[in-house]
This record gives sequence, structure tokens and C-alpha cells, in this order.
Amino acid sequence: MMKIKNLFIFILLIILSINLLLDFSFIKNQLGLNGGKFVSKYIVPFKNTFILESEIEDKNKNINLLNQKITKLENINKKNLEATIKIDPYNINNLEEMINDLNKDRIFLSAEKKVFKEAFNNLNNDLKKIDFSNEAFNQVFKQIDPSEFDILMKEARKDLNYGYDGRQNIYEDNFSVKFYKPIGDRLLYGITNTIPGSGYLDIYEDNLILVSSIGIISYSKKPLNAPKLGISLKQVDSNLGDFIGLEQFKKSRHFDDPKYNWLKGGWYSIKDIEIFDGDIYVSYTKEVEDNCWNTSLLAAKMNYDYINFSTIFSSDECVNEYDNIDDEYNAHQSGGRIINLDNETVIFSIGDFRSRYRAQTEKSIFGKILKINKNIKNYQVISMGHRNPQGLYYNKEGNFLLEAEHGPEGGDEINIIKLDGAYVQNFGWPISSYGEHYGGKNAPHNKKKYEKYPLYKSHSEHGFSEPLKYFLPSIGISQIVGLKEDNQYVVASLKGLSLYFFEYDYKNKEQYFVDVKKFNIGERIRDMIYYNNKLYLYLEDTASLAELSFE
Repeated sequence: MMKIKNLFIFILLIILSINLLLDFSFIKNQLGLNGGKFVSKYIVPFKNTFILESEIEDKNKNINLLNQKITKLENINKKNLEATIKIDPYNINNLEEMINDLNKDRIFLSAEKKVFKEAFNNLNNDLKKIDFSNEAFNQVFKQIDPSEFDILMKEARKDLNYGYDGRQNIYEDNFSVKFYKPIGDRLLYGITNTIPGSGYLDIYEDNLILVSSIGIISYSKKPLNAPKLGISLKQVDSNLGDFIGLEQFKKSRHFDDPKYNWLKGGWYSIKDIEIFDGDIYVSYTKEVEDNCWNTSLLAAKMNYDYINFSTIFSSDECVNEYDNIDDEYNAHQSGGRIINLDNETVIFSIGDFRSRYRAQTEKSIFGKILKINKNIKNYQVISMGHRNPQGLYYNKEGNFLLEAEHGPEGGDEINIIKLDGAYVQNFGWPISSYGEHYGGKNAPHNKKKYEKYPLYKSHSEHGFSEPLKYFLPSIGISQIVGLKEDNQYVVASLKGLSLYFFEYDYKNKEQYFVDVKKFNIGERIRDMIYYNNKLYLYLEDTASLAELSFE
């Protein structure tokens, strides 16, 4: 009877030992490419995840030691055990007691391990819902470079998944907005903010196309008909890394330079995407030579497996961030918007990089809107006097562009650019603007700046084109698109966190502009695309997507 009992204990212990060999690695795999490392290393301000994982590891070590002791006891030679029993029957009882005690310890430690695992998983779920605008979170990210995370995601060809978060804003003007937040791996490298990541949108073959600020290109598998639960975007491999990569992205952060440590965003990045008739165009900040930059344009045939880009526009002219005649530099003022006119022509915008005088220098590419011949790769300037063009829309019937442009401190503009080729329009920057230099006229450091660049409030009195609309204070204007109804447009904003709808009837000379109507979205809108009576938005505060439906 005693032999049967011992055999039962032995079998039970083997089963428990095998069970403990399962280290729950599948749970950690659910965290995604960066999740485990990211949570463990960087989210200390929220929950002590790193300590949790250490505790789990310690519990596993203790369990293993106990298993070794149990195995050693169980492997006592049978004959020696029987001899021990004959000599001293008490010893068998003592052995059983030791095994029971050890098993109790193991059960307790296993329960602790389960608790720690649950805490770890709960933290990861919290991470998926985390508010990236949280100041504590941003403090953590001041110590790291999110471009490294995005590069890892790019190299692994991870899909980008966005789930409907249940929010739906209903507006009185018969439209609603649904929000789709990232699930699991997400974009982190932001163009202006440190995090989360920025992106630009387009439509191709009924698929939503997204390019991130570091060049992750992904496409939806036609979920746009009814994305009730979410939108999944599959990555496309490309050679964008041959043109801009981790070395340039890291230069955006300026960790060690006190002159620029106030700005930690992605100075150098992808700036726009445009797809037309099977061709894909991408703009980016190019390092022409060491720390000397401009905005350049790439093109390729659209392909869902691999996109092989080549340069269709660049220049030897560049702005050196450490040697600028205006003693200022800001690569956020890079422009980069793209509009395809036809099979031969693409429109391309370039900002002034805060090298203000270049916007009024005819031979300079900076502060200009260019018309580029895609076949022979030459260009002509169609307008000048621009600060930072952030939106372009082409009205084919009227043959004109609507351009949205960042002003300085105030003075964001919507401009009309005629494409009849009669003359080069000049919109006045930095001679005329309805905004002010940062700090205003009374700031001592601005005295020489106003002498050189006076920012007259009238454009026309000084020979420049007046804006169709300007915004005081600034709204952080971004993309502009035309809607289904004739003469109806919408412009997005970053600082304003809103959409601004307006009407412009270019045929009506007496009343051709109707003032804007503002609709709050609640996040920075980096880009948007209009398709099938819907607007798709890229939201920077949470690296999310949104779908606006018109009823």
C-alpha cells in the first residue's frame, strides 16, 4: 500500500513539474514587437513593470530550486529508501512531510507568479489606451528616441491596426466622426511633438494608404466600405531608407545642443504622399551635405510588395542649421506638399526653413511653389513669398490651387494660386504678413528682425497678393481639400484641433468667400483625404485615424 502511495506522489510531482516548465512566453509574445521591451524599460512612472518582471523571474528561480530539491528526494534509490524505512520508519514520514511542504511553497510561488503576470498584462492593456499627451509620459520620452521603435517596426514589416474606440461625435450639420485608435504596435516618431507618430494619407484602388514620418508605407485591404470595428494596414517594403534613415532622424532631437533643445520633434522626416494613376510620390527633408537640408521629391510605380523610389526633384541648394544668415533655423518650415496635375506635371511646395530672405530670392527654391515636369525633371516657380505651405488642393475646373500656409505668431493663410502662367504670384512673406515675429514688436531680440522684415499688414499696398483668408490667432493650419458640393472646402488644423468648413465661388466676384464654420475634433489633424463622401483624418495626439461621414 505504501509503495502505491509513493508512486502516486511521484507521478503527481512529475505532472506539476511539467506544468511549471510552461513559462507563459505566449503572453509576452502578445505584446508585439516593441511592447515588452518598451513597457519593461520606459513606463516606470506609471507602474513598476520592470520590477514586476524581475519578481516573476525570481519566483521562477525559486520554483526551479524547489523542483530540483524535490527531484533529488524523489530520485533516492529505491533500495536505499526501503532500507531506510526498515531501519527507521519515521524517515518516510519525514520525507513525505518535506515533499508536502515544498509543494505548498511551490503552489504559493506559482500563485504569486500568476498575480505578477496579470499585473504585467494589465499594464500592457493600459499602454494600449494611454494618453500620449500625458506630461509624465512625455518626460519619459525626453530620454529616448522614438525613431528607433518605428525603425524596428518598419524592419519587421509589422501591420498597423486601428480599432474603433466607441466614440462617435455627431454634429448638427449632418455629419459624424468615428475614431480608430492604434492597437498594439503603433507609430511613435512625431513631426512636431516628440510623440506619438505622424503620418500622411491617400487613396489608391479603394485602399487607404498611410506613410509615416519615418517612411513606413502601409495599405488597407479595402476596409473602407464599412470599417465598423477597425482598419488594418499592411506594410509595404520600399527603399525609402536609402534616402532618409535613422542617422537623419536622430539629428532631429538635438539632445546635446542647447540652442535647439526646446524642440524635440521630428525635424527631418517624410512630409507628404500623393498617388496618381499608378505612380506614388513622397517628399522628405534631404541632407544634401552635413547638416545642410532642403525638401526633395521621390517617385515610383505603386506596388504592394516593394516600392523602388528614385529622385525626380532635388537641388544643390540647402540651408545649414548652424550657418544661417538670419541666425535662425527650423526644419518644420519645410513645406513638402504634393499635388499631381496630370501625366506630365506635379506641384511641389517648399518652405523657407526660417531662412526668411530666401522666400523673396527669385533664384532660391525655398519659400516657393514649384511646377515640376516629371519626364524631363525641370521646374518653374509659380508662386513665391511663402513661409510654410502645409496644404494644397487643385480645382481643375477653375485651374487654380488653394494653398494653406503657416504664418508666424498669427497670420495663417489660405491663398489662391492661379495656374495660367501669366506671372509669378508673390504672397509677401517675410515683408508682409498678418502675423508677428515670435515675441512681438516689443521684444528686444526682434528689433533688427522688424527692421529687415517689417511684416506689413497690407499685402496689396506693397505689391503682393492678398490671402483669401487669414487666421488671427493662428490655428496651426494643415491640409485643405475640396468636397463633393461645388465650391465647398475644408481646412484642417493642428493647434486648433478642428476642421474649418468654408465656401469659395470663384465665379462670383461680388461674394466669392463665405466665412468658415469651425467643428472641434479634439486632436491635432496632420492630414486628411476626401473619398466617397467621407473624410479620413490622421490625428497626431494619439496616432489615430478618424472617419468623418456626411449624411
